[in-house]
Amino acid sequence: MYEQVSHSLLNAILDDLKPEIRRQDLRHFYTRLGANFYAIYSLFFTLYGQREDFKPQILRLVETMAKGYIDRSAELERIDMEREQDHNWFLSQKWVGMALYTNGFAENLADLVSKTPYFQELGINLVHIMPILMCPAGKSDGGYAVSDFRQIDDRLGDLNDLRRVAKEFKKREILLVLDIVMNHTSDEHEWARKATMGERRYQDYYFVFDNREIPDMFEQTMPQVFPESAPGNFTWNENMQKWVMTVFNDYQWDLNYSNPEVFIEMLDIILFWANQGVDILRLDAVAFLWKKIGSTCQNERNAHLILQLMKDCCQVTAPGVLFIAEAIVTPLEVIKYFGEDAIIAKECEIAYNATLMALLWDAIATQNAKLLCQGIKNLPAKLERATWLNYVRCHDDIGFGFDDNDIRAAGYDPHAHRQFLVDYFSGQFEGSPARGMVFMRNETTGDARISGSLASLAGLEAGRENNDQGLIDSAIQKILLLQSLILSFGGIPLLYNGDALGVINDYSYRDDPGKSDDNRWIHRPKINWDRAELRKKQGTTEFVLFNAMKKMIAIRKEISAFADFNNRELVDVDNAHLLCFIRFDHLRPSERVIVVANFDANPQYLDLYLLKSKGINPYGQFVDVYSGGKPEQYDRRVVLQGFQFYWLSEI
Repeated sequence: MYEQVSHSLLNAILDDLKPEIRRQDLRHFYTRLGANFYAIYSLFFTLYGQREDFKPQILRLVETMAKGYIDRSAELERIDMEREQDHNWFLSQKWVGMALYTNGFAENLADLVSKTPYFQELGINLVHIMPILMCPAGKSDGGYAVSDFRQIDDRLGDLNDLRRVAKEFKKREILLVLDIVMNHTSDEHEWARKATMGERRYQDYYFVFDNREIPDMFEQTMPQVFPESAPGNFTWNENMQKWVMTVFNDYQWDLNYSNPEVFIEMLDIILFWANQGVDILRLDAVAFLWKKIGSTCQNERNAHLILQLMKDCCQVTAPGVLFIAEAIVTPLEVIKYFGEDAIIAKECEIAYNATLMALLWDAIATQNAKLLCQGIKNLPAKLERATWLNYVRCHDDIGFGFDDNDIRAAGYDPHAHRQFLVDYFSGQFEGSPARGMVFMRNETTGDARISGSLASLAGLEAGRENNDQGLIDSAIQKILLLQSLILSFGGIPLLYNGDALGVINDYSYRDDPGKSDDNRWIHRPKINWDRAELRKKQGTTEFVLFNAMKKMIAIRKEISAFADFNNRELVDVDNAHLLCFIRFDHLRPSERVIVVANFDANPQYLDLYLLKSKGINPYGQFVDVYSGGKPEQYDRRVVLQGFQFYWLSEI
């Protein structure tokens, strides 16, 4: 595309800006706009250039960015400039996150402010507050069916409460993460209400059809997200007498990003929240943003262009703000959400490493690391200025969407192995201590996912039920083993609310009509703060777990090799029960940490001679930087007890 065209258009746009915008001091804004405008113009033209209203729409786009910049506080602008100067700031090993529902961790946002010292006590400095925006009662999808993108659920507080949270977090150097639901709105959103009342402009914000002809064409290739509770991808709206695309639930209307007004509206919302002090925006369901007949309507090329455009626009107004891609797709697909530039992530700087999470649970069930190692080998290298969110558990279900070829390479039949995992974690496999629940079984394909808290899936609930101290100790070891890996793998580790306290399944959701049909609420408990005080009482499970995690987090922050600069090397140690990889400081490669984990309940040994080709002296002496002790070595071998891990450094 001819660059002078964009220059000419930008000059015309600047001439046509509203007077109240032109009068502002926009020096930094204009610098960034000039640097990014050719990319913005090219993307906007690719997506919307065929429309007659292209020029007024791109003028409105620039005005939206300018308004966002004008509304940005001096303090946030200062942070923007600091992060521009240290553009790899988020790749540091010092960041450790936690995800929580406001009313699961506290009573409301105001109460959350008072409980902020807990984060510092544990070492958490990045907090993802799960959806807090207005949703209809009983039709919220856990907060992802938003009826007002600028209004906080009044049960949790208001905008001033969130600003107090942001201020408190800034004071304590804690990053604030919030959700923006990109793909859909609630059917009670103002846009949907106006569409229902017949306003054509707002019907064009969604996918609305008079009959089944086009919906049926879409359905031929579109999979179903919730086949049990929400079969199909379209819902009949009685008031409009039309069909509406509803990929997730019948009350969640998919937004139509082929309409530039939708894009500009959502950009305005993103900049609004950036200006409330949010450091990182988690963009929900980004894989679904573009719909095309004849496709699965997931991971479409234009979905990536939408995200690239969103990032470029945000880069102009609020360059210190990062994006998380919530795209739970295959590794080859998820890596694309970092962007196409080999150096700079041009879409989202952060993505969920759902594959690693599922692989870790596979290793727990099988007590070997065969599939885990195979999956890590095939995990694509990330871009330089991008990072993973690594987690053991989150608010969602656990799916076992491994690549079938990896499963076969590990020696398993794909269908039978997935069935084994579902049976194991739902406690149906003989001898399994796991206490999970099957979620969304697809009777046609046999696929199913698992709900359950980290502690219950690891066997802590079963240990308590049976008053079996051995089972309890084993569960604690498994929990710490898993957490040690997300803290050392490379990326931002993300704990879930309650995991550091060993919180087990919460079955009370069954008594709540708004939650009873969704067993994922079993692992979204409300923290019992009286019980949480047991973290200070020696001899309790809470004390052991919390203090072990606190120590692990503190040590991680001191190990520069744990920063995320593609500085990890997987090692084949000829023992199917062990996972082993080397982390090295990208500036000082001789500074290394050997991470080794034993997934077997029985002792296993690491043959140090197999590390010789990696520059490790098999006859050298090693210290475990986590425990501070020197592992017993004999005949070039280090022994790991059942479910033990080491972070080994050469002395």
